[in-house]
Amino acid sequence: YRRWSIFQRAPDMLQVDTQEQQDLNYPDNGNSRSFLNVFLGRDITRLKQDMLEKTPRWEGREEQKKMMEPVARVEQTKESVTVKPAPELEEIKKTTVKTVLRMQESNEKRTVRPVPGVEKAKEKMTVKPLPSVEGAKEKATVKLSSEVKGAQQNNTSNDQTKPKEPPASVETVRPVPQAAAVKEKKQLRAADFKSEPRWDFEDQYLLDNSSPPWTCSESVKTKAAKSDWLRDLFLPNIMLFTDKRHFSDSEWDRLEHFAPPYGFMELNYSLVKEVMSLLPPNPHQQLLLANSTSSKPACISCAVVGNGGILNNSGMGQEIDSHHYVFRVSGAVIKGYEKDVGTKTSFYGFTAYSLVSSLQILGHRGFSNIPQEKHVRYIHFLEGARDYEWLKALLLNKNIRKGFLNHYGQRPRERFGEGFTMGRYLVAHPDFLRYIKNRFLKSQTLEKPYWRLYRPTTGAFLLLTALHLCDQVSAYGYITEGHEKYSDHYYDKDWKRLIFYTNHDFNLEKQVWKKLHDENIMKLY
Repeated sequence: YRRWSIFQRAPDMLQVDTQEQQDLNYPDNGNSRSFLNVFLGRDITRLKQDMLEKTPRWEGREEQKKMMEPVARVEQTKESVTVKPAPELEEIKKTTVKTVLRMQESNEKRTVRPVPGVEKAKEKMTVKPLPSVEGAKEKATVKLSSEVKGAQQNNTSNDQTKPKEPPASVETVRPVPQAAAVKEKKQLRAADFKSEPRWDFEDQYLLDNSSPPWTCSESVKTKAAKSDWLRDLFLPNIMLFTDKRHFSDSEWDRLEHFAPPYGFMELNYSLVKEVMSLLPPNPHQQLLLANSTSSKPACISCAVVGNGGILNNSGMGQEIDSHHYVFRVSGAVIKGYEKDVGTKTSFYGFTAYSLVSSLQILGHRGFSNIPQEKHVRYIHFLEGARDYEWLKALLLNKNIRKGFLNHYGQRPRERFGEGFTMGRYLVAHPDFLRYIKNRFLKSQTLEKPYWRLYRPTTGAFLLLTALHLCDQVSAYGYITEGHEKYSDHYYDKDWKRLIFYTNHDFNLEKQVWKKLHDENIMKLY
């Protein structure tokens, strides 16, 4: 208000009291004076002298008001501002901007504001500066916004980042840093939705078109294409795994609409970007099909071993090991149960929490280490912020940050043995996990206020991953009808009832596994 009161006084009678001098010197003396210079259309040197000169306070405010008439037009200031165009604007050699309040249109010299669709700029032109300058000195360098597109061809600038116009009587120049003028959009939060939000692009996923065609006539993909149920649900070429190539600002904007593990909602952008930048490219999505040779059978068989109590005293170990590949999950106890669950491990699936908690809880039962053979591949399902923090520590071979599973062990790399390489580490793509949830395991819990609690089990993620990698799949230790007869896990020493918690929908998974079995898509033990 004090500054504005100064502007209302006659330029030739401008005097500043002690308090007003302090106001003008705070927080940025240069900014305030430059702004006054533009507003009053006076030479900056003269204005400084007027403001800092100590003269007796003059009386007669009424006389001052009479002498202050609105200035219809103010002549151009003597200052000139050199505009440094963006590097892309090669054809614009040099542009001089003169700061004005209102500029009369002239036939000899025309004022041009860069707007979308402007015609090719000539070598010299006068540009109306962007409004609202801060820190403009006697000479200011202005960089055009990073939104400028096609500048080399048309020398046009995008008007999307242009701030709002100030009052007509005030026109100043503002250096626009890249993306500084972009209005920050509101971050989406799960708490803002009473049920899972639905978007127009909810059921759109990244696809992979680089994998070789499958050759097995009895493959899951072939059977799914013939199934009335799966024909429109099953995507044989969906993107299964993510890496550094699959992250960008546009992907962040898209996936920010979905809560983890299906997207990036409420996650830290810098953390996700850093983790993604450390993930090496995957040569193939259909890695089993790509690795197959003519010497191997045409159909790739896989066993997926859950931890259900139905495997206790099953004697299925030898059958499990007879498959080309064996998938295991979380607390995959083998020692002492070889006859029931086999000994072979090709893929180990987990979340950060399921891995570290299984090692802690089941260490005394023989699960003191995760599978560490050199041929084992790891599939990480990132369920939230703690997974990204844990994965970052693993990739950098550092201690995990305090508060993110650090009480289960400081350095995640210690869990993987000496022969560990990132070439064996796979991270499930959020699109793939959202596809599993949307098309196979869409629980009614998602319509409830506590929708955020639900996700498919880690075992369900792993089984459906195998169904998209293998030709023939057999599932062992997964929930079936009559599960009440069995303990929760095959390694339980005492019988333990399976409890249905809200965060998983075991009834839905039971129905889906049975239907896949009945449709002859997979074999369920």
